[in-house]
Amino acid sequence: MEVVVSEDSPLAGYLEGEGGEEPQGIPGREHDASSRSSSPTFAPRGRPTVRAKFRSKLPPPLRLAIPQNNAVAAIHNTCSKALNSRLGRADNARFLEHFRYTIVASQLLSAHSYLGQAVHGASRDSSVRTPNAPLPGSFTLAGAASTALLAFLLAWLIHWARGDGDSSAGKGRIMVFLAIMTVFVTVGYAYVRRQWLQYLRQQTLMEISNFVGIAHDFDMAAAGALTLVQEVELVSRGYRLSTPLPPISRLEDRGQTRRCARLRKALRLCFADVIPSYNQACIVLKPFAEELDVEKYFDIYDVSDTDILEALLGYSETEFDDIGSIRVLKILAARFHTARKIFLCCLMALDAHGGKPDFLRWGSAIDEIRGVRAITEQAEARLREILTEEESFPVPPTPKLPMTPGRERWRAQLRKLNSLSSGIRGLQAKLHVLREESDKNLNESEDLSELGTDLMIQYESIGIDLKALMQEWEDGKAALVTNIDRNERRISSMSGILSPTTSLGGLTAVEEGGAADALKSLNGESRSRSSMDFSASDAEEVFEAVAIPRQRSTLTREERISKMKEERVRRESMKSRTEANTHMLRELESVINMRPRGRTAPAGRVTSI
Repeated sequence: MEVVVSEDSPLAGYLEGEGGEEPQGIPGREHDASSRSSSPTFAPRGRPTVRAKFRSKLPPPLRLAIPQNNAVAAIHNTCSKALNSRLGRADNARFLEHFRYTIVASQLLSAHSYLGQAVHGASRDSSVRTPNAPLPGSFTLAGAASTALLAFLLAWLIHWARGDGDSSAGKGRIMVFLAIMTVFVTVGYAYVRRQWLQYLRQQTLMEISNFVGIAHDFDMAAAGALTLVQEVELVSRGYRLSTPLPPISRLEDRGQTRRCARLRKALRLCFADVIPSYNQACIVLKPFAEELDVEKYFDIYDVSDTDILEALLGYSETEFDDIGSIRVLKILAARFHTARKIFLCCLMALDAHGGKPDFLRWGSAIDEIRGVRAITEQAEARLREILTEEESFPVPPTPKLPMTPGRERWRAQLRKLNSLSSGIRGLQAKLHVLREESDKNLNESEDLSELGTDLMIQYESIGIDLKALMQEWEDGKAALVTNIDRNERRISSMSGILSPTTSLGGLTAVEEGGAADALKSLNGESRSRSSMDFSASDAEEVFEAVAIPRQRSTLTREERISKMKEERVRRESMKSRTEANTHMLRELESVINMRPRGRTAPAGRVTSI
């Protein structure tokens, strides 16, 4: 970079006075001055002559004495590390980065809609421990050798200090032993504190990884349960499933019978268990977190003050009038999602300095993470068990009614539906794989020539599954029809009541017995059927039959509406004709009543011959 010095500055005067001035410099300066007076410019011109003059006056370079890495410096660093019980800044930053990355990469703080629309194929990579994270409490060969060497040195020092303890040399040995033990205890205390803090951090990373995995499992179970309840309610009301689902929470308020009552109760009880535990964990961790960091994370992940107040309400039996409705379940799901967000933000706002306060801070964090993980795991296990039972037809361990051959046959018929359900779930899994592979090929692959072949292979596989499902459905339907026909053709030969004979005096039972039976009949007393003697010829055959259920109307909604309108018009016409006939009869009756009657002749004299 060229150095430019103004001509009228003191530095220019100093340089001109000390340096040798060339004779051709004066005309050049006069020419430059005349040119500047005519056209002022600020750009440097010509070859710079100041550098050579100024270079000779530069001060000598500053030479710093860098100490060599000698033995004294190495010993000093070793002693400093041995006596320092705090972890370094690099270790603290590495731990915080690993801890926060595990939470952020888990997608538990993502902005997707809560449980009802959660993605079932969420990434689970964060729940796996990284290879760089050492296993807590692991034993190594170097550690075992160091422990054995220290134990041997301690025993030798004790033996050496005990020898000749009465002399001055023995007292000196004791003093040396005490000094060595003091240094050993100090170094050991610092080392144990560092190792314990490292152990706490490893435990924290392991617990947060396990918590992320359990949280994903609970999300999938709760999302499946809530989605199943909504789909069953929609199908039972005659709606078709679509994406997104229709607003079943509005349709549910119309007083129709609700489905999946057991699953609703299980989901509500799960939320009632986990929401207060998350709120309590947030209350415990809030004093240890940095206030500015908490506000920053709330702002990043869209947690407003209204959401915080809503989540802190927790769960109450008396808060809602209808605690089993889908609307209440969605409200509880939103509160759970917000409470977990607040809990994770408080965890990420925890700081690590490597000192004594970290023991209490991260010890409390481990306890809270472990507590919410255990409660979430229990809730997920209960919900998963009930959800599995709702999706299948399990045999109850203690049936309410005795197991009869007919009942067992019908239960076997219901168990055939399990295979249909498994086939449908397998078909859904294949469709999911097809969608993922298609998206991957369209977004990442440059050569799309093999995409059609892969899609055709997947379509063939899906077609095979559909054919297998149709075959299974036909077999189950045929078995059901066979059972129904067998039940209809069944004939029971039970005894029936005999028909009494008819006589001139009414109904007379010919087999009534003696006078005692007649007296009982007159007094209204009932007789046991065992006292009646029936012969084989008098017995009747009673046939059983199963009423065929009324066929469901196959008309569409528009056809039913038009049919109702026609029926209404027909009823109105019949009513009008009936009223017209009634009016006509009343008019005739009134005319007849108003008609004047003729006078009757007076009675004549009656004479007898």
